[in-house]
Amino acid sequence: MTIKKILVLHTGGTISMHEDEDGDVETGVENPLTGAKMALPDVDLTVESIFNLPSEYIGPTHMLALQHRIVAAGNDFDGVVITHGTDTLEETSFFLDSTLSVDFPIVITGAMRSSNELGSDGLYNYQSALRVAADNNSRRRGVLIVMNDEIHAARFVTKTHTTNVATFGSPISGTMGLLTKRQIIYFYDLPKRRVLSVENVNKSIPVLKAYAGMDGQLLELLAASNIDGIVIEALGAGNLSREAANGVVYLLSRHIPVVIVSRSFNGVAEPVYDYLGGGVQLEKAGAIFATSINGQKARLKLLVGLDSQLNNEDLRDYLHQV
Repeated sequence: MTIKKILVLHTGGTISMHEDEDGDVETGVENPLTGAKMALPDVDLTVESIFNLPSEYIGPTHMLALQHRIVAAGNDFDGVVITHGTDTLEETSFFLDSTLSVDFPIVITGAMRSSNELGSDGLYNYQSALRVAADNNSRRRGVLIVMNDEIHAARFVTKTHTTNVATFGSPISGTMGLLTKRQIIYFYDLPKRRVLSVENVNKSIPVLKAYAGMDGQLLELLAASNIDGIVIEALGAGNLSREAANGVVYLLSRHIPVVIVSRSFNGVAEPVYDYLGGGVQLEKAGAIFATSINGQKARLKLLVGLDSQLNNEDLRDYLHQV
C-alpha cells in the first residue's frame, strides 16, 4: 500500500481546548492534538502548530498565512489537514478555496466538544479528516470540511447550530459525501470555480443585516468612514426598505461596491421585485448580487476581488459565480 504524506496544520479552537474544574472551556499552553497518535498505518504525518487561537481571533491575515504555508508545501505532500475552531471555520475554508488551485486535498476539521469533555468529538473528526485527505477520490474537489462523518464543500458549508456536534450543513447543495467504517463516498462534483491570488487582505468591508424599518442613516455613516465595500444581508431574495435603498444609492454614488446576499438561511439572492428597494432596482442602481453565498463569505470574496483589482464587470461576474 502506498504511504500518503499528509501535512497537518493545527490552528487551535475547541478541538485543542479542555474543560476546567468549573466546566468552562479554555485554551491550554499546548495543543493536545500535536502529539496524538492516529491508527492509520498508511499515512505519514508532518505536524505543525501554526497557531493556537480560538477561531474568533482568526482573521484574513491568519487565513493568508495558512494559504502561504500550503503554497510553500507545493507537491511535497499528498494532502493537507487543518484543525480549526468552528466559529470561523467556514470563512477560513472559503478563503482557501477561493485563493488556492491545487490538486491535492485540503481538509479542515474541528470539534464541538473539547478534548476532556464527555463525548469529545475532536480525535474522531481529526482521524476522519486524515482518512479523507489520504483518499485518492478527494483530489481536485476544492477545500473540504469533514465533521461528524460528513464531507462538505467549503463553497456551501455553514455552521447551523451553536453547540450540536452535527452543526455543519450545506443548505443549498446538500452533503457532498459521507464516511463509513470502510469507505468514503462522494455524491457530486463541484462546478469549476474562479481562483484568484491575493496579497493584501487589509480591506475594510463591513457586513450589515437588513431588518424591518431599516433606514439609510447607517449606510451614509459607513460611506463617510472610508470603507472599501459593504455586504448587505438583505430581506428575502434581496430586497430592502425604501430608505435603505436610498442609502445604497448613496454608497454607490461614492463608488463603494455594494454586495447583496440574503439573510435567509436557505435559497439564493436574485433580483425579482421591481420597485424602490426591490432587487431589480437595486441591481439597476449598481448593487452586485452574490448568488449562492452568505454574508461572511461574500465579504471574503469581495475582499479577494478588490485585491485582484477586478473592474466593475469582472467583479460582478466573479461575485455572481457559484
